[in-house]
Amino acid sequence: MAADPLSLVFSALSDPIRRDIVARLAGADATVNELAEPYDVTVQAVSKHIKVLEDAGLVSRSKDAQRRPCHLEAEVFDLMTKWIERYRREAEERFRRLDALLEGMDEQSATDPPTKEATS
Repeated sequence: MAADPLSLVFSALSDPIRRDIVARLAGADATVNELAEPYDVTVQAVSKHIKVLEDAGLVSRSKDAQRRPCHLEAEVFDLMTKWIERYRREAEERFRRLDALLEGMDEQSATDPPTKEATS
């Protein structure tokens, strides 16, 4: 069974080198050799990382004469953003309910008469 697109994206981004490649491609397209320069790994290893990013839909390669620059596919981030935003909104709603509950408890304790233990 093939993984869903969101799982492929998160799996691809689980590696720090791949996350760094994505960050660098956000600034400008680059070839595999250019992307491999700062890493202490082979060009072939970086090429495999890029293949994982391609399979997840995060990166594409175009043919530009002799160069094959890698390009970041920003649309895939919309999928991630929608997923993250959904759960962020749910978490914020839970915090709002908790805040309201705590505020109600504070108001209740302010109106309650002191207990015998509190006055001792």
